[in-house]
This record gives sequence, structure tokens and C-alpha cells, in this order.
Amino acid sequence: MPNIHDARILVISANGFEQAELTVPRDKLKSAGARVEVASPDGKPIRGWDKTDWGDTVPADLAIPAARVEDYDALVIPGGQINPDLLRVNDDAMKLVRGFLDSGRTVAAICHGPWLLVEADAVRGRTVTSYKSIRTDVKNAGGNWVDREVATDQGIVTSRSPADLDAFVAKIIEEVGEGRHERRKAA
Repeated sequence: MPNIHDARILVISANGFEQAELTVPRDKLKSAGARVEVASPDGKPIRGWDKTDWGDTVPADLAIPAARVEDYDALVIPGGQINPDLLRVNDDAMKLVRGFLDSGRTVAAICHGPWLLVEADAVRGRTVTSYKSIRTDVKNAGGNWVDREVATDQGIVTSRSPADLDAFVAKIIEEVGEGRHERRKAA
């Protein structure tokens, strides 16, 4: 079981991520001792969305196609409306998400981020939370949607919004410490 001080965590995002949903987990996980890297579709900097307008630009450490599941202990998927919608139709991003799911490593998604889990057919039969506007998507994909700050099911961590970030990050740290999780493979 990896200690958070020894953990490597990958955050994947495109432009339009909800600012706090990328920067807060990145910074808190780094403060806890993890090595955190950000991957964007092309390895170039990405720009956030800060509540009602464009936010800050965040540098990427690598391109999503260059990321290797075996190099990391966990995957974090920030929300916002734009970012997950772009990533769920990106073949490289979805291949990476499925690889993390199949490996049993911790996968964490917040807000609209669970759209990628829906696309990977990873919510069927699982307890999941998300931003309320995609609850029907989660339910239609066979998930048991709940309205709480964090839900965890076999190493898949989900949260609703920036208001839940403290609980979200704490649960990521806990799940990384538990190590790999046995679960059915994503479709």
C-alpha cells in the first residue's frame, strides 16, 4: 500500500476545467507529499474556468498520450462543464481512464468529471455522486447517484462541487493508502 508521500498522481484536463477543482487537489496532494503531474491533450498549458469567466492558465507536465498508467497510483479528473465534455470524446483520454479503472488504481472525479466514468461504463452498479445536472446521466448509465460530498465505491471517488474539495482530497489520500482495488473492468 503506497503512502501518500511516495505516491504519484496524475491529473488530466483540457481547457475549461473548473479552476478550484484542478488547483486545490493538485496543491493539497502536493502539500501532503505526493508527486502530482498534470496532463493535457497536447501537453500545452490549459486554461481554467473560474465560476463565471475564464480563469488562470495551468502548465501541463505532459501530453495525455504520453501518460502511462503504471507510472501513477491515482488519476484525478476535475470538472467544469467544458473540460469533461472535451475529454469524454478524446480517444487518448478515454483509453487512459479505462486503463486506470482496469488497473484497480484510485480514480477520482468531481463535478462533471464523472461524465468520463459514464463514458467508460464504470458507474454501472456503483454508488456515485456528481454535480446535480448530470445525475440523470449517472442513473441512465446504471449508477446509484447519491447527493453527498463524497462517494467511494471500490476505489472510485466522486464529489459534487468545489464546496466538497476538502472531503474529496481527504478521500483520495485515504484510497491511495489502501492500494489497488479489485473491481470489474471498464467496458
